Amino acid sequence: RALSPLPAVAVRCQEGQLAVTVRRDLFGTGRPVRAAELSLGEASCPPLSPNPAQAFVTFVAALHACGSTLQVTPDSLIYRTTLFYKPSPSSNPLIVRTTPAEVPIECHYPRKSNVSSGAVHPTWAPFRSTVAAQERLQFSLRLMDDDWSRERLSNGFQLGDSLRFQADVTSEGHVPLRLFVDQCVATATPDRSSSPRYAFIDLRGCLVDGRAEDTGSAFVSPRPRPESLRFLVDAFKFAGDAGNLLYISCHLRVSPAAQAPNPWNKACSFSKASGLWAPLEGTAAICSCCDTGSCPSPG
Repeated sequence: RALSPLPAVAVRCQEGQLAVTVRRDLFGTGRPVRAAELSLGEASCPPLSPNPAQAFVTFVAALHACGSTLQVTPDSLIYRTTLFYKPSPSSNPLIVRTTPAEVPIECHYPRKSNVSSGAVHPTWAPFRSTVAAQERLQFSLRLMDDDWSRERLSNGFQLGDSLRFQADVTSEGHVPLRLFVDQCVATATPDRSSSPRYAFIDLRGCLVDGRAEDTGSAFVSPRPRPESLRFLVDAFKFAGDAGNLLYISCHLRVSPAAQAPNPWNKACSFSKASGLWAPLEGTAAICSCCDTGSCPSPG
């Protein structure tokens, strides 16, 4: 049998919806299927009003509609649904001339770029770290005054003082987010890889400075809001360094607010009273890797 130049099922992944076109001769046998025998997703969404004279049946549905599922990976948003073919019962209940079929459908969207460059308003906004280019996510890290009411005007400290840090993220039209601090590194020069170098937050959210003697370094509970995170660090300087400057670089991370904290999205403080790590949110198990020193990476 000669192959048809047109696919049996064609999918167009658009900014806020997907369009599925199904050839009526779905199996290439010359026997067309009925539009009523086709549906989209677990919600059994019907096709657009079909024209019996056309050789195709069309479905148009929002990305979140018809019972579709969403998977978030480090690089992509993946929407999944299924095209169902459920043939009508035969007039003779003793025989079967065709069987049901399922066609899996996926739409992949990059998390670090826009779907298109057109003047569209997608139903989701991409995760961005390049804030200036897209103005989607804007991160900030500020030194705060003693009651956390405003940014501290002076960046000078005496040993024995506590540094009050507040990290924030703002977004335009994004899904609700929860902010985490993966790592904070202090150096004597602007080069964060220079030596001496002290990581006082490490291992994807473990405030390791809190384990040092005579320190009260810890994350502050509760958060002001999911997209903000506060933490205290006792002032320090490098031994033998005659300079009076410290350069602090932090790596901030966001995850969907609906996603529970986990071993790679966490904020863990060390309790000297109990000798255990305690999470700002979630169960104590997510902080267990702060002791082992081998916290997993996502995915």
